[in-house]
Amino acid sequence: MGTRFSHATLASAALALLTLAGSVAAAQPAEAAATRIRLGSTSDVSRTSWQGPAFTLNGDGKIIPGSMSAAVDAIRGGTGSLDVVVIAGSAPTSGSATPECDAAMALPGVNSCTSWALTTASDGNNTQVNTDIRKAEFVYFAGGDQCRYAAWKGSALEASVESVVAKGGGSGGGSAGHHINSPVVYDACKGSITSAEALANPYDSYATFTTGMFEWPHYGGVINDSHFTARDRMGRTMAFVARAIKDGRTSGGKAWGVGVEEGSSLLLDKNGQATLYGKEAFVVLGDHQPEQAASGKPLSFSGYKIWKLGPGQTYDFKNRPTCGYYLRSVTNGVVDANPYTGTPQNTCTDPGNTSVLAETEANDTRATADDATGLSFPASLSGNMSSTTDRDYFRVSFNSGEQVNIRCAIPDGAYDADLYLLDSNGNTVDRSVNDGVGTDESITFTRTATGSGSYYIELDAYQGSGSSPYTCTLTKA
Repeated sequence: MGTRFSHATLASAALALLTLAGSVAAAQPAEAAATRIRLGSTSDVSRTSWQGPAFTLNGDGKIIPGSMSAAVDAIRGGTGSLDVVVIAGSAPTSGSATPECDAAMALPGVNSCTSWALTTASDGNNTQVNTDIRKAEFVYFAGGDQCRYAAWKGSALEASVESVVAKGGGSGGGSAGHHINSPVVYDACKGSITSAEALANPYDSYATFTTGMFEWPHYGGVINDSHFTARDRMGRTMAFVARAIKDGRTSGGKAWGVGVEEGSSLLLDKNGQATLYGKEAFVVLGDHQPEQAASGKPLSFSGYKIWKLGPGQTYDFKNRPTCGYYLRSVTNGVVDANPYTGTPQNTCTDPGNTSVLAETEANDTRATADDATGLSFPASLSGNMSSTTDRDYFRVSFNSGEQVNIRCAIPDGAYDADLYLLDSNGNTVDRSVNDGVGTDESITFTRTATGSGSYYIELDAYQGSGSSPYTCTLTKA
């Protein structure tokens, strides 16, 4: 016979269990509320117009000083200062509480940086958060969880970020923050998917997407991916592109995957020109329906067109190139060999149709400068600091009213080179002398004098030397 218990005994036991459950629940850390930390000036910049938009698309969560500095310069037109807001899905668990703002505040032209750690979907409608964003000129989404960012679709936060871009400011992000800045977002809301899993079944339950949030000028039809080469994500980007086409998430039967490697950043300007800072990035175009993309079946897709961008190289998203790519296919879930490199099928001057000039030594004086006046824009100048006293000169010509952006990507770990812009008499018009080996340099210059005028771009070896090439990209606003 079973043991009988009185109602009083059962009630006491139930109360004990409830008490224990309450103790366990109390021991679990509650999700933190939204937290705000501001660095720099306590007052926001007051200015009626800005010169952007500009966007930074980073392969990992860190701000890349070269691209961020270029974005700041483009937005402020080379004068004055601006305010930055950093959005994070959680606070850092170690180190500085504001790593992105620490990096931003070290750059010229940044008045303040406000970091927000937001933990819930409702935080997208936080009044103070949206006030800070709308007063800022650049919004940076930190690394973390893009599903949490996607939950703010349709919130006040989405509208606030869009208002920053509309007034000529900018947006950007790294890792998860890179993902959220494309019009088709791999949101990872059910977990992260590998290339092998996505290729074996492009409709795997982990392959989830959000659309209809941010779509920046000239950047339509794009799916971003991060940590690209380091984590072998070419295969999953191919699957994402196939899905976007098959499911009609993009228009015209085409989709572009943009994969950025760790330590790298694409600077997208208001004209749709993307310039690479750092190591490498890839643009992966699918321009037809997949041969096979179905639930539970391996992907087959022939003839992806892939552009590989190196330091300083460009890709024109406004006028998307039809040359400079190599081809790779997926057959029954298997990608062709060597998907990260290849020989272009139909060559053009550069992956972004950039006019290129490599230095010819000796070009160590203005009198012996390499002549770049015949280059069409965008233009690319390359060379190296062959000795610790090396100087490289390039002669260029600008017209009245032209705003020219000069961005020099200095190879990681190679040397510290400084950038100068000189007038025809050798007087310094502007300079960029950021400290550190491998630190990029940038100048934004507007010619106000009438007619055209000759100038010289000068690269000086400040510290170290080596054969690794720098690349200076010249674009006109």
